[in-house]
Amino acid sequence: MSVAIVKRRLKEGKTYEDFRKAWYHTTGFGTNNKMYSLINAFDEREIIVIGFTEIPTDKEEILKGLRIDVKERLDNPLDDVIEPDIDRDFGILISEDDFSAEGSIKYKNPTVNGIETDVEEIVNGLIEFKQSLEQASSERDAVRKTE
Repeated sequence: MSVAIVKRRLKEGKTYEDFRKAWYHTTGFGTNNKMYSLINAFDEREIIVIGFTEIPTDKEEILKGLRIDVKERLDNPLDDVIEPDIDRDFGILISEDDFSAEGSIKYKNPTVNGIETDVEEIVNGLIEFKQSLEQASSERDAVRKTE
C-alpha cells in the first residue's frame, strides 16, 4: 500500500470547494484507493490530502496508475486555485496500528490488513517505488514543457 501526503495552500480568496472541483479525480485508478482531505487546523488555507493506494506488483502497472494521476493533474490544473509550492511525501505503508482500546495494549509486530509485514521486502520495494515516482514526474514535466 502506497501512501501519499500532499500539502497545498489555497490562493487568497479561494475555498476548499474551489480546490475540490479542480482536484477531484474523474478517472479511477483501477485498484484499491482512498484519499482523505483535511483542512489544516492551524491554517485554513492549507489543504492536506492523504492517499492510500494498493500497489500492483508489476512496475508497468505502478506506472499506469501514476500516469492516471499525472493526466488528471494535466487535464485539471490547480494553478488558479493553489499557490505554486506543493509539499509531497510518498511512502509504502509498513504498519497499521489500532490504539482504540482502553487500558494497556500488548506489543505486536507490524501488520497491514492483518498480515504481518515483511519489513525487508518493504525497504527493498521503496527503491522501485521511488524510481516509478521519479519516472512519472519526469513524464509529467516533459508534457508540461510541450504545452
